[in-house]
Amino acid sequence: MTTDTADLNRLATPPTFQSVSGTRKLKNGIATALVYGAFLVAIVPLIWVLWVVIQRGFPVVLDGDWWQKSLSGLLGRQQGGGVYHAIYGTLVQGLVCGLLSVPIGLFVGVYLVEYGGRSKLSKATTFMVDILTGVPSIVAALFIYTLWITYFGFGRSGFAVSLALVLLMVPVIVRTTEEMLKIVPDELREASYALGIPKWKTIVKVVIPTALSGIITGIMLALARVMGETAPVLVLAAYAPYINYNLFEGPMASLPLLMTSERNNPTQAGFERIWGAAITLVIIITLFNLLATVISRWLAPKTK
Repeated sequence: MTTDTADLNRLATPPTFQSVSGTRKLKNGIATALVYGAFLVAIVPLIWVLWVVIQRGFPVVLDGDWWQKSLSGLLGRQQGGGVYHAIYGTLVQGLVCGLLSVPIGLFVGVYLVEYGGRSKLSKATTFMVDILTGVPSIVAALFIYTLWITYFGFGRSGFAVSLALVLLMVPVIVRTTEEMLKIVPDELREASYALGIPKWKTIVKVVIPTALSGIITGIMLALARVMGETAPVLVLAAYAPYINYNLFEGPMASLPLLMTSERNNPTQAGFERIWGAAITLVIIITLFNLLATVISRWLAPKTK
């Protein structure tokens, strides 16, 4: 059988594609139903938790004293008071954790992408970051307790909590920085080198600014995540119903620690404080996420 050249050059005429068979339509329908079902299974518990927290905690935070007073001098069964001492502790511990974690995570991420290559140090660093990523928060807390309190002899404090949170936050920042730097096109680096710009200046002036919006988003999300950790505050800080401005000495409250402490309070006041502290923490983390979104959009490379 031979094919004429004119037949090969002739354009295909409809119908080029046949209609989709019933079997394929059935498979597509089943797959679509499974995807939507999995989405509902994931989203329903989240909506239920948010609804319960808002329903029970929102009336509590509407009181102005909630944001302006502490629980100093109040008995467990007494109504009133506020949690500004716990808000202060949560923010200070998170801020110190961020100040220690961000430089470490950024430098490690830059080293792994820009300088490490396939060296032994790079592989060992990646291996340790992988281990830290999977370390439970209670293990990080016990490590800091052994090193900071038992070995060096310091007391339980908010700073010890910040050190434990650093162990949890650094691997997240390293991973985020690493992934963001990898997606920066090599053409940008090569163009900079072609102009005679040194490598370190190329990284500072070209590579990092290009990936900065994604890096900042990762940092803010990591900070929001560690601020809700409970195990470090339970092990490394004692609870105080009053405000303590000294980060390095004495008990210091935080929102997760306040909720845990009020669990032992079976009265209505304790019940309201738990839900009020929960929605307060949700509000703070939401504000951090919104701030991260605004900053990332502001620093994103302009396309127009």
